[in-house]
Amino acid sequence: MQRSKLALTFCALVSATIVSAQSPYGRPAVLQNVGIDQKLNAQVPMDLKFTDETGQTVQLAQYFGQKPVVLALVYYSCPMLCDMILDGTLAGLKQVTELSAGKDFDVVAVSFDPRDTPQVAADKKKTYVERYRRPTGNQGWHFLTGTEQATKALADSVGFHYAFDKTTGQYAHASAIMILTPGGKVSQYYYGIKFPERDLRLALVQASANKIGSLTDQLLLFCYHYDPSQGKYTLLVTNVLRAAGLSTVLALGLFLTVMFRRDRSASGKPSGPGGPNDQRGA
Repeated sequence: MQRSKLALTFCALVSATIVSAQSPYGRPAVLQNVGIDQKLNAQVPMDLKFTDETGQTVQLAQYFGQKPVVLALVYYSCPMLCDMILDGTLAGLKQVTELSAGKDFDVVAVSFDPRDTPQVAADKKKTYVERYRRPTGNQGWHFLTGTEQATKALADSVGFHYAFDKTTGQYAHASAIMILTPGGKVSQYYYGIKFPERDLRLALVQASANKIGSLTDQLLLFCYHYDPSQGKYTLLVTNVLRAAGLSTVLALGLFLTVMFRRDRSASGKPSGPGGPNDQRGA
């Protein structure tokens, strides 16, 4: 009985603490401004300066110009979620066998925690490059740190909002990655911690303006379209029906052509013995 009373008292105290920290809308105060506002086609500030994993000052523009970019806004001391985002990104990209980081696209992780250091970033890069197991991985995976002003400017440009919880010393943030064009414009958002191979591949092909990818990818992009509300590719029924109708017309046209040529060949042949043009015995 005594234990039950203590348990109830503890639950009541926890509930009171949570309620007191909530807004009138029932959401914890620290989460009020946390989330993602989609800013498709928004331009990221190319002149922002960060520090790379080697300790060198770099400009964001250095990672753009030729290839699409997978952008992950995380922080390296995150106890769980950020590693899950990076792990999901790695798992999805490893399945994209036709394209490789460093050759066809780049992965840029940017920490929004100003406490993170280049050494921590270097350790993260080593881990993910080793797990990626591609010859171009070291050139394709980048882990940046920076000032609060620089990282917030980048995050705001793509609609990524986070908040620091002074009580826990951790950041509250959403879970997502963004696909950017070579020119630094937001092409697509993917939410969660698992990113399907097909979606990542098609997103990179589309963001590159079809400069990378195979003919199969081009055909898939015809049948699938990116749905911003779901953060994934969905089957576009109109294009599928259009493609099916075109295939039917082509098949019918080919059939009629073959039959027409066969009829012409048959009508041009001389009649055999006993036929209407046989003059023997006349």
